[in-house]
Amino acid sequence: MKRCYWGITCVLLIFSISIISWKAEKTRNPEKITPEITKPAKLSAKDRFSQYIEDIYNTAQLNNAGMDMVVFQKAVTGFFNLKAANKVPQYSSIVTIVDLGKSSCTKRMWIVDLINKELVLNTWVAHGNGSGNDMASHFSNTNESHASSLGFYLADDVYNGKHGRSLRLDGLDAGFNDNARARSIVVHAAPYVSQRNIERQGRLGRSEGCPAVSPKVAGKVINTIKGKTVLFINGNDYNYTSKYLDEDVAANYVYPGSSDLNASL
Repeated sequence: MKRCYWGITCVLLIFSISIISWKAEKTRNPEKITPEITKPAKLSAKDRFSQYIEDIYNTAQLNNAGMDMVVFQKAVTGFFNLKAANKVPQYSSIVTIVDLGKSSCTKRMWIVDLINKELVLNTWVAHGNGSGNDMASHFSNTNESHASSLGFYLADDVYNGKHGRSLRLDGLDAGFNDNARARSIVVHAAPYVSQRNIERQGRLGRSEGCPAVSPKVAGKVINTIKGKTVLFINGNDYNYTSKYLDEDVAANYVYPGSSDLNASL
């Protein structure tokens, strides 16, 4: 009986010591025993859209290709505004970006596949001789200005003209580029768009307002972006505005039904 009694007493003593040690540990390190679990905050459509753009930008390594994030965000915002307005085929995933805020010596045209999150092509592109020398500083929508026009375009149909195989552009921003057809603003090949011209003149050659490209890549550019894809030409002009830069429209197109999440942030 004594042995049994002492056995039970020992078990109870060990159990009591364990409980006391556990409580002491919990008091010293509460987060170790019961870590606080926080629920992730719900994101608004605009926040999710910003993350979506950032993901494409990073996955396609557009920073390494010299594209500014702000310009890319504008282009993608316009792309989805145009889809929401049924001006672009719903299956389209290609957006072409020309940044005339950069030197003509840099490869300032990018063709991006948004679905596959990849950079299809990065190449040189000329601006109009009425816009400036190496840097484009003046833009116009008028005939005979020989200047580049800013804004969103649809790259439409292919034809053979004085520059060979070319691609017609339809300007979509009223007052900024909607005179593109009348001005014959097209994508075409031009021999003055080359490294050799940069070495000889310190800049690319210039067009009469067209986003001209090198003959070496003209076929690929035209074949990739023809058929009503979006082309966006950016430039340093604070007067430029576009109804297609509505972030709410773009965000709610990509993430429909998410606008009501704003209140939860």
